[in-house]
Amino acid sequence: MKTEKSIQSLCRDCINVSPFKKRCPNCGSARLLDHPELNELTIAHMDCDAFFASVEKRDRPELHDKPLIIGGGKRGVVSTCCYIARTYGIHSAMPMYQAKKLCPHAIIIPPSMDKYSEAGKAVKTAMERLTPLVQTISIDEAFLDLSGTQRLHGCPPAQSLAQLAKEIEEGLGITISVGLSYNKYLAKVASDQNKPKGFTVIGRGEVVEFLAPRPVSLIWGVGKALNKKMKQSGITTIDQLQAMGKIDLIKRFGTMGSRLYHFSRGEDLRDVKTDSIRKSVSNEHTFNADISDGPSLESMLWIVAEKVSSTLKAKKISGNTITLKLKTTSFKSITRTTSLDQPTQMSHAIFEAASRLLKKEVNGTKYRLIGVGVSSIKSAIESDQPDLLNIDKARLDNVEKAQDKIKARFGKSAIQKGRALKPTPRQK
Repeated sequence: MKTEKSIQSLCRDCINVSPFKKRCPNCGSARLLDHPELNELTIAHMDCDAFFASVEKRDRPELHDKPLIIGGGKRGVVSTCCYIARTYGIHSAMPMYQAKKLCPHAIIIPPSMDKYSEAGKAVKTAMERLTPLVQTISIDEAFLDLSGTQRLHGCPPAQSLAQLAKEIEEGLGITISVGLSYNKYLAKVASDQNKPKGFTVIGRGEVVEFLAPRPVSLIWGVGKALNKKMKQSGITTIDQLQAMGKIDLIKRFGTMGSRLYHFSRGEDLRDVKTDSIRKSVSNEHTFNADISDGPSLESMLWIVAEKVSSTLKAKKISGNTITLKLKTTSFKSITRTTSLDQPTQMSHAIFEAASRLLKKEVNGTKYRLIGVGVSSIKSAIESDQPDLLNIDKARLDNVEKAQDKIKARFGKSAIQKGRALKPTPRQK
């Protein structure tokens, strides 16, 4: 049995390992990490702190101590905000007008996705230096499996992760929070515990006690609807699930009952997969003023369809399920979906499918937002091949591919497809 004296602590500032003390004997830092299972755990979740805001503050040091909101437009929403802004009650997805009321002196910057994408790629490249088993979840977070890497790096995974977090902060100017455990679910829970610049460890010996008092919403997959249903049954905390049998939970909550049983006990058998493919790609736009007429809605639909197409092409993926999203002035969301005969990544095909859905919703209703998404994602290798039975589609595909080459060489503004030349297979 391990005693306090046998526990080694890891200094997160100088990465020194020493016997348990209140401060690092090497650099004097109090940021020490100690845990009985510290050198045994290999599954990590790394999450950049307030990523978009961190990148902006890195590039604009004068904003360092200012409340910063990333968003745009008087009708838009908060994409993210820095931790200073969060002290005023601001959070992601909050309407911009509400955020301005909470913090009138906040600095507001529109998103710069190219810049964030570049920073995200640099973070992922740094992660892949630790292990090839990196599963990207979003632009700023990923799971890592460091099993078997101790011999390669000459130190346990915890020490490698602390060193990586330090290198990312010093080299990229972005802080990162780390969760370390023995499965993906707990690693994700751990990384959320002490943001920003956190490093939390959850081991096997403490997991049941750690999870017991926490809300059932902490379990991956428990959304608002299921949370409400469980609350109506008197179930609000995880210890209540721990006291229930698997069969009983399945009877009450269907297939989700099995997940509730296992996750409430810290059991998750999912592997870290590097070949995961995005389930969907979407883009949306909030109008500065409500719009009800078809031509104006179609003009913006074309713009968001082009953005979705660009992402699909960049990721070398495609999909054949097209979803139109509209939001009314009363914030009611309307979604309509259709399927194509074959997967596509072409803007004209995405626009045409979504436009057919839109025509059915142009009935005088005023909308504040429009968006389009593509799902049923597949690799694009076999997609968008010339369709010899549809000459018009093949011609439009070839025109769009030619335009893409011109944009790649001379810039995105080098060539534009006007709305007067609205793409349609019947166009002459």
